[in-house]
Amino acid sequence: MDSAPNMKDYEKEYAEFSLSVPESFSFPLDVFDKWGDRLALFWTDSVAEKKFSFNDMKFQSSKGAGAFKKIGINKGNKVLVMLPNIPEWWEVMLGLMRLNAIPIPATTLLTSKDISYRLSATDIKAIIATDEDALKVEDAVNSSSTNPALIIIGERQGWHDYIKERNRADAVEGERASSNEPALIYFTSGTTGPPKMVLHTQASYPFAHLITGKYWLDLKPGDVHWNLSDTGWAKAAWSSFFGPWHMGATIFALYKKGKFDPSLTIETMQRYPVTTFCGPPTAYRMMVKEVPVPQFTFQKMRHFVAAGEPLNKEITHIWKERTGRYIYDGYGQTETVNVLANFRCLTVKPGSMGVPVPGFIVDIIDDNGNPVSPGIEGDIAIKTRPEKPLGLFREYLENPEATRKTVKDQWYITGDRAYRDEGRYFWFVGRADDIILTSGYRIGPFEIESILSEHPAVKECAVVASPDEIRGEVVKAFIVLTKDYSPSDALVKELQEFVKNHTAPYKYPRRIEFVDDLPKTPSGKIKRKELKIKEFRK
Repeated sequence: MDSAPNMKDYEKEYAEFSLSVPESFSFPLDVFDKWGDRLALFWTDSVAEKKFSFNDMKFQSSKGAGAFKKIGINKGNKVLVMLPNIPEWWEVMLGLMRLNAIPIPATTLLTSKDISYRLSATDIKAIIATDEDALKVEDAVNSSSTNPALIIIGERQGWHDYIKERNRADAVEGERASSNEPALIYFTSGTTGPPKMVLHTQASYPFAHLITGKYWLDLKPGDVHWNLSDTGWAKAAWSSFFGPWHMGATIFALYKKGKFDPSLTIETMQRYPVTTFCGPPTAYRMMVKEVPVPQFTFQKMRHFVAAGEPLNKEITHIWKERTGRYIYDGYGQTETVNVLANFRCLTVKPGSMGVPVPGFIVDIIDDNGNPVSPGIEGDIAIKTRPEKPLGLFREYLENPEATRKTVKDQWYITGDRAYRDEGRYFWFVGRADDIILTSGYRIGPFEIESILSEHPAVKECAVVASPDEIRGEVVKAFIVLTKDYSPSDALVKELQEFVKNHTAPYKYPRRIEFVDDLPKTPSGKIKRKELKIKEFRK
């Protein structure tokens, strides 16, 4: 059962919180390597099982670092890591960090066009992929003016064979870097334009995710933590890498191709020694709706958390009824660590985002940067003065204008809207930038509109979120056709396939509505908010 609430514990920890940042830091040397013979990674594909201690992965990743160095990867080099959740993903990430190279994690759902954009956006020294994704990587490289080193988990002519080169390399344990130096880059979802590069320092992600692992995930040595996130999303850094290993917990990984399987997920929690679980609300909704009640019996599970999209209170109530435990919702961004959360020491208010995480002053502000009263909607903002908190990104790399727009006086503006109640709990309202959250993925409408506009049938289009019982939201496109085309089911399928062929498949519009015109402002701008309001009022 969940522990008894005690607000005094939270208030005391929040008031006394202090975390000193060292001048230099290395996540492998200062955190990972110290856990020794404890179990670091428990991996399975439901048939085979592989277990790695921290010492095992220290040895392998040090050899990997030696291989990378021999290939020519050094401190400060940017490396696109496009691997699924195979054991080598964790090993490669650690190896690159030992050299203080800069990993750019990427989902394997990226298309050649997506990879090409990343190659044009910044100087990528190398790309690491499996043989399944090698062809689209080659297509992207061949269509660009770049020449990154190609490193493969597998075998392919013209690529460096990672496993072979690691096995014959000398071990390089690495060295520390200044805490202010770059550590990782994540590409955003391209909400109002092309994807931006979120640059995190050694302090803001590798070091500060101690906060995520300690408080929200509530981990400790001996815990086995399972996070459903794709390795290409920042949530993997939160819950599949830094957070658990800061606390000496074991990361559990289930490798499975294809769509999310709610029955398999429940079965896996029962079959394996998983103690804590993190998934998007969509996963919880599907499990509740598709798995029979008698199967919700877990002997070892003690803590459930959710993030990535709003968690509706109905699912929280049902989950509590079936398992005896709440789902503890948490909030943050690619640009931050966990900043709002429901904690085990507090009363859960189903539907709430929770309260500020120790180390962060979070408030709701108006358009002038002034905090508003409880119950009033405004921008979720993080205070950055007199001292910038740990866990906040350094900048959007090579985009100072976008970075500047996140700052309002003494506040970092998240771009999300909410209100706060009298008890300091935050309640999500919506996204100021109209980003679409579907099954835990963040999708920017601008990118989808741009692709649809390339099709000869599309005269104008607008993409918005549409409510969905299972996924929370889905992508919907309103389309004005050119004169040579007429609405039909066949055209809907053609447009959907067109989008799938030009970007990651999960971004395609699951719903398409053909319209005669789109609502616009006097200046000609499409009023997406009006379309979205209509969708959510149906």
